[in-house]
Amino acid sequence: MGAAPRPRAAEGEPNPIPSREELRTFIRNATGRVGKTEIARHFGLSTDQRPALRVLMAELKEEGSIAPVGRRTIRHSANLPDMAALEVFGTDADGDPMARPITWEGSEKPVVYMRPERAGQPALAPGDRVLARITRIGPNKYEGRTFKRIGTGEASRVLGVFSAGMVEPVDRRSRANWIIPPGEENGAEDGELVQAEPIPGGTRERLFGPKPARIVERLGRMDDPKAVSRLVIAAHRIPEEFPEEVVQAAERAQAVPLGSRDDLRDIPLVTIDGEDARDFDDAVFAEPDGEGWRILVAIADVAHYVRPKAPLDREAWHRGNSVYFPDRVVPMLPEALSNGWCSLKPGEDRGCLYVEMRFDGEGEKTGHRFGRGLMRSAARLTYETVQAARDAGEDLELEPGHVARLYGAFAALLAARTRRGTLDLDIAERRVILGPDGKVASIAPRARLDSHRLIEEFMVAANVCAAEELERLHQPCMYRIHDRPSDEKMETLRGFLSGFGFNLPPSDRVRPGDFARILEKTGEMPESRLISETILRGQSQAEYNPENIGHFGLALPRYAHFTSPIRRYADLLVHRALIRGLKLGEDGLTEDEAASMPDTGEHITKTERRAALAERDAVDRYLAAYMADRVGAHFPARVSGVTRFGLFVTLEENGASGIIPMNALPDDQWFHEDAAMRLIGRRTGLSFSLGQEVEVRLSEAVPRTGSLTFQLLQGDPRAGAPRPPPHQPAPPRGRQKITDRKPKPGAARPGKGKRPR
Repeated sequence: MGAAPRPRAAEGEPNPIPSREELRTFIRNATGRVGKTEIARHFGLSTDQRPALRVLMAELKEEGSIAPVGRRTIRHSANLPDMAALEVFGTDADGDPMARPITWEGSEKPVVYMRPERAGQPALAPGDRVLARITRIGPNKYEGRTFKRIGTGEASRVLGVFSAGMVEPVDRRSRANWIIPPGEENGAEDGELVQAEPIPGGTRERLFGPKPARIVERLGRMDDPKAVSRLVIAAHRIPEEFPEEVVQAAERAQAVPLGSRDDLRDIPLVTIDGEDARDFDDAVFAEPDGEGWRILVAIADVAHYVRPKAPLDREAWHRGNSVYFPDRVVPMLPEALSNGWCSLKPGEDRGCLYVEMRFDGEGEKTGHRFGRGLMRSAARLTYETVQAARDAGEDLELEPGHVARLYGAFAALLAARTRRGTLDLDIAERRVILGPDGKVASIAPRARLDSHRLIEEFMVAANVCAAEELERLHQPCMYRIHDRPSDEKMETLRGFLSGFGFNLPPSDRVRPGDFARILEKTGEMPESRLISETILRGQSQAEYNPENIGHFGLALPRYAHFTSPIRRYADLLVHRALIRGLKLGEDGLTEDEAASMPDTGEHITKTERRAALAERDAVDRYLAAYMADRVGAHFPARVSGVTRFGLFVTLEENGASGIIPMNALPDDQWFHEDAAMRLIGRRTGLSFSLGQEVEVRLSEAVPRTGSLTFQLLQGDPRAGAPRPPPHQPAPPRGRQKITDRKPKPGAARPGKGKRPR
């Protein structure tokens, strides 16, 4: 069942009932469904202990850790059932389909490697949906065989580069090319980015060679400066063009009158954004208030222009958020609003929702008040100019002491945050700098200044006030929630951090401050970036939900996004709920919107994750293009991932990441220790683990897919370690033998016909 039975109690004494974590672990590691009989046998329980076991299983069902399968068996809720509905999303190196479950509530979708279709049946293509029989072959990995085809999903098209009658997919997970029969080219020329759709059926020969497809859309040449963002937008199906009625509605917008709004035009509110920002949706002001501080945060009044169920609203909901690329922005709202009436431009009157907050000298909030106003930004500032003014003790032509007051209020809020013990992962983002020709001029870490943190603290404080105010008003709220790491991720993190001498409390008692203390202790350690990134990967993903569970990372019991309604639909909903609750207008949240909040939360969480993937995908492709001229060069790097198919490394120079495949490692019989995140060579004694320094040579850079492949040059950790004897005993349990060679034609695959993954 995936784990050895634990030791029995002394003779005459009953074995203890397993803990929740022990039972969860056993069920999670089981290769299929299990029942009370299998559980009792594994833990050595007697018949008298069955009632206690039933109670424990009921508790696990209640918390959602296990799911019933049939009348008498269960499975872990993180495992797929024996039969599941899947959608094909790509192919492996052999051209065989890979699929994922159509519906999945976990944090990371499992991968199902599909067996070839029966003779005479057309091969599965990306977007095909099937009901499949599932067999678990490893953590989050399954093998599937089609039981019934159930249709085609949204991903039925293949995005790739047309060349010599073939389409080479741009998705690195899809490694099989598609053949374009004569007459199906749609005028495409070699080197063009195209969308193709599989042609069903085909001859028997097609079953064993490249699958046929027809080109249905031409997207421009791959050597065009905007090809990367165009490719990523198409790959992630990000809506780009606005419907004409939406554009016209935005262009009809007019200035907001003062009316019954509060007049804030005499308050020197300023916007502080990046140098390349085009939309300014938040402005700030701070001044002393006795021994504490008064802070004003004003946000563009998007709700005034985007009314519920109107064309602008439907399109904003559909997009969910703006998406940012190095060469363009795909906005949530048309330019007439996002860069016009909803942008807090200096010297121009703009409608706003604002929150006035008061804090004591220790940064603890003593009160807040929301309102709807008319403001006039005093200046459009950048992070760099504000930081430079702070460092030089200047005021940027504003009233005397303005910058100093902002930093004074920031210091108080930061002190409160530190006492709260939040998880502050200071991981440098990669900034892609493009030249006039649209090509990458350089890749550099994006600086994180105190001016960035100042705005972050002001915005976090405003978001907390929004959530608290909506609870006080008994109004629906679209919370920004963040759960603690799952038990499985906690165990992985615990094992990783123990290798550096750090310990974590039990999973149910871990706090963000525990991670913060570890990050503080890493200080100047060479592995500090790796530790930060690993802790980040070990966290749950934040999401939008009308049911509040708090925000683990910020150590806050309630939190809602209020500060960016130009680029996030969640913030627009919070604005509407405040308008309704405080009776600030007739354009507040409707009953229909309130009722559909669970569905909206799920939708905008998906669009947010889609945007994050697309933005990261674009940076990876720009990096690959930048590195393409440096193939053959040597780089210092660190191991950033250990898998059974190779090592992932991250370059110290620019943060570029790529893979060292198994066949680029020294010739050996390699074993993967999943818990220790380590590869060990049986004959050489070499081992590679997370954080290890290595020297690599770039062997391939493919801008089309954004992939980098390296060859290991140095990284021999054998110093001081004896070489193992030639006839070393079999490795201990927990290691997984790996082979990097395919079986010969006609040879049986290992594992009773199941492909090892």
